[in-house]
Amino acid sequence: MAETASVSTPFLWEGTDRKGNRVKGKSMASTEQAVRADLRRQGVVPSRIRKQRSSAFSGRSKITTGDIAIFSRQLSTMLAAGIPLVQAFEIVGNGHENPAMQKLILGIKADVEGGSSLAEALAKQPLYFDDLFVNLVEAGEQAGALETLLDKVATYKEKTEAIKKKIKKALTYPAAVLVVAFIVTTILLIFVIPAFEDLFQGFGADLPTFTRMVIDLSVFVRTNGFILATGIGIAIGTFFYFKKRSRAMRHFLDRMSLKTPVIGPILQKAAVARYARTLSTMFAAGVPLVEALESVAGATGNIVYEEGVLKMRDEVATGQRLQQSMENTDLFPNMVIQMIAVGEESGSLDEMSAKVADFYEEDVDNAVDNLSSLLEPLIMAILGVLVGGLVVAMYLPIFKMGAVI
Repeated sequence: MAETASVSTPFLWEGTDRKGNRVKGKSMASTEQAVRADLRRQGVVPSRIRKQRSSAFSGRSKITTGDIAIFSRQLSTMLAAGIPLVQAFEIVGNGHENPAMQKLILGIKADVEGGSSLAEALAKQPLYFDDLFVNLVEAGEQAGALETLLDKVATYKEKTEAIKKKIKKALTYPAAVLVVAFIVTTILLIFVIPAFEDLFQGFGADLPTFTRMVIDLSVFVRTNGFILATGIGIAIGTFFYFKKRSRAMRHFLDRMSLKTPVIGPILQKAAVARYARTLSTMFAAGVPLVEALESVAGATGNIVYEEGVLKMRDEVATGQRLQQSMENTDLFPNMVIQMIAVGEESGSLDEMSAKVADFYEEDVDNAVDNLSSLLEPLIMAILGVLVGGLVVAMYLPIFKMGAVI
């Protein structure tokens, strides 16, 4: 299977090979005639060719950062094996399961075939390839060591993705449990508590204070539930709207997240790890320090650290040492500053930055594991208070009546 045109339209085909065996597969081409001609060159007589229909269940249409990391590793491995760049794109593109990623890769291949450099072709896709990626590829092309730089990019992407997945995994489980607990509590307040309320009306005695509070809460939720749900929906929508569009709000959220107990220190370590890993990768590629810091700033993943690194860039541009500019930001631990200082003095800034990144990436892994262990009993306590509290409140009058009898 091969592709003879630059347009990434998938075709499914069936036919027979030179030995008369039935074969089938998929090719990328601009027209059915192009697929037919390509198959004949391979000795396949096509009996049926049709365009592959897109389906909501046939594959993912969204390109994730994980897809980009895998693409970087595949391209790096193929170039290191001596496969020409265009052929490597063709192999990776045709073999990708994600149609959107397939289209992206083959589109980049078409640009490269048209005479653009790889860096120029990647720069046309800023949604998927940031300045860091493009700058490293450009440095690799200029130095004649593209496969080496792509390997560094792939390693960088894999390690940063691993940190993101670790943190997301630690936070997704408790968030999901809390959402379920909220839904269960709402169901109890709307449907279960009213049944107990009708039962208690025949007691002819005052209800315990806790039970009365729960019944009043149930009445409030039932009478104002729609308004409450609408208000929560509007609040959440407004939050995400301004989070995307307001830099001041993002700055506030990132600053508050760094000060959050338990989670804050993990986010700080993750930002330091990304800073060190990106700095190591850029400096090893031969990118000038001032230019590298601009890409490093965007890779930290936190607007507080981003602004701090940009301030460092301005100070370094005036002749100040990197160690001193890091101290001035008051964002980096003393150990990191000392390691960077040693790297500057010894001329091995990339190696020392890589050691810092390795240390903090491992520290983040351990911290996330500890966080997961810590959150489980906390979640059980929250569930016990929410659901258990409602159950106890409803049975208190029954216990009180039993004591009287």
